[in-house]
Amino acid sequence: MEAAPDALPWEGSNSEPSPAIRAVKDITFGSIAGMVSKVFEHPFDLTKVRLQSQVLDSTARFNGPIDCLFRTWRDEGVRGLYRGLPAPIVGAMVENASLFLSYSELQNIIRWVNAQPLSQDLSLPQLALAGAGAGTVTSFLLTPVELVKCKMQVQMLVPESSPNPRLLPGPISVFMSVLRSTGFRGLWLGQTGTLIRETGGSAAWFTCKEFVGMHLIRRRAKASGLSPSEITRKDILPWESAVSGACAGAVFNFSMFPADSVKSAMQTEEELRPREKGVPRPTFLGTARAMYKAQGLRGLYAGCGITVARSIPSSAIIFLIFDGLSRRFA
Repeated sequence: MEAAPDALPWEGSNSEPSPAIRAVKDITFGSIAGMVSKVFEHPFDLTKVRLQSQVLDSTARFNGPIDCLFRTWRDEGVRGLYRGLPAPIVGAMVENASLFLSYSELQNIIRWVNAQPLSQDLSLPQLALAGAGAGTVTSFLLTPVELVKCKMQVQMLVPESSPNPRLLPGPISVFMSVLRSTGFRGLWLGQTGTLIRETGGSAAWFTCKEFVGMHLIRRRAKASGLSPSEITRKDILPWESAVSGACAGAVFNFSMFPADSVKSAMQTEEELRPREKGVPRPTFLGTARAMYKAQGLRGLYAGCGITVARSIPSSAIIFLIFDGLSRRFA
């Protein structure tokens, strides 16, 4: 009697949940992990964007991340540290749900193309390919959200802005303003930067997490006298998820930071360095050249230190929650 063929990526199996259930889990767990991490990291993300947005200014507003955090808290209070939070909360849900869902489905497609069982772990190059594809998909969903977030995070830096935060436009008003002034296409201002950051960064993020995680799992298995064939990536413990996730967060943010800097500068130019009517919109390469000319590599890495520092616990939280929920509701 012939063996039954392996299931296609979109088909269920006796040992695996159906594609619909798997997708719902990836979306739900990714959204929860993203929301929790974003609440923790938002003040540091706001600091990063404000430091990135001043690279092309003739006079810097802040002397560094600590100065930016302190002055934001002093001048705007706790509410100022969380300015623009609704947009990144939505963005975190979209980003992580899309990343984990796309990553999972692309892994299954890679297995199908290579005639591998659905339960088989992929090699690191295959995981990197799945991660890059997931980042590419996510970038198109994320750019409009980040555009609104960045514009809100520099509202108090605009000279004409009201000193009363309650009179500043909210995320819906900012979104509609962009739509009215630049049209639907304008929502994707900075897409090139987001695409580079998410594609390369997600490949590094997932690959680093899987590499470090499997190293920790195998080390624990060896200490327990188990064979490597007896363990899989699903056997990861909470602390191993956190450690591998922390390493992944640092690698992601440091490796792709210049692309993110250029994107932030492009998305805040209208507020901080408005151009005369009729002047063409900034391009990714044009903005990158201007930033490099202004401050060299230091300008392209403005805010990198605090970003990498906050990404370590933030990414640890994401994978701790995602892996924990995946084990609990397997």
